[in-house]
Amino acid sequence: MIGYIRGKVTALFKDSCFLEAGGIGYRIFISDKTRQKLTNGEEAKLLTYMAVREDAILLYGFLGEEEYSLFLLLISISKIGPKVAMGILSSMTPSAFVGAVKTQNVSRLTKLPGIGKKTAERLLVELKDKVGAFSVETISDGGSELAPSTEADPVTGEAVKALMSLGYEMDEITPVLQKLSGSYDNVSKLVSAALREFARNRE
Repeated sequence: MIGYIRGKVTALFKDSCFLEAGGIGYRIFISDKTRQKLTNGEEAKLLTYMAVREDAILLYGFLGEEEYSLFLLLISISKIGPKVAMGILSSMTPSAFVGAVKTQNVSRLTKLPGIGKKTAERLLVELKDKVGAFSVETISDGGSELAPSTEADPVTGEAVKALMSLGYEMDEITPVLQKLSGSYDNVSKLVSAALREFARNRE
């Protein structure tokens, strides 16, 4: 099994890329979020998963351990194959997905491609005890930024749940709540302040 490939990106497509290493061009299927971070002509290192089917051998690639680990977890679920898993990773960051699972947010999951209500409910049941190893965080260039602590600050924790129920992702929520941290001791006021921040950021 190929663990990773380091080489030059020679082409980018809608759902895949060509990564040239040792004179061989590997076609690797990637999420949309990974694609956005790759640049044609520049070197990249992708962790890989090899899917062997009767009619094809396919490579799936990931820039980071978190995305790769979540992919493996997703395909371990019944009826979730690599294609559906990549669709999930294209639509939602790992931190946002884990946040949706931890808050049992069925409505968020049903918005994902290939995920109906029954599948979303199955994901919540099967993953709720398996995502503990994942930290709910936002990944930024060169590092990570921890999400607001929901245990140390119950007001922030409730605000996170409220904002996620409104359709916001954890990577949107985190910087705003960190900015407002300690300014409010009331959930509704904190949520209102966060919504004002979101509106200002979009202006």
